[in-house]
Amino acid sequence: MTEERLLYFKNILNKKIDSLLGEALKTVDFMTKEDDNFPDPTDRATLESDRNFELRIRDRERKLIPKIKEALERIENGTYGICEECGEKISEKRLESRPEATMCIVCKTKEEELEKKSNI
Repeated sequence: MTEERLLYFKNILNKKIDSLLGEALKTVDFMTKEDDNFPDPTDRATLESDRNFELRIRDRERKLIPKIKEALERIENGTYGICEECGEKISEKRLESRPEATMCIVCKTKEEELEKKSNI
């Protein structure tokens, strides 16, 4: 992969981290500043449901941040875009849609099929 493309992906990954951290700060701000005085139990239940949903999203994003940092490390050490499973190149099309990917589409599909079979 060319230096120009590596820089392109590095910028995407850095923007993604910044965005995730920004959303986390907004969530913390939202959770701490909101008025919790709801006399109606239905309103309270709606607020709690919304908070739980928001926290589940942020938890998924929290788990994504280390993967993005690992991708940035792979850019620095020259292994970015190489499948950890088979050693082949990960297509740029896949990296465009999932820049933190560590496996090519073939290996990832096989892994997901095995996971699906083991969960049956």
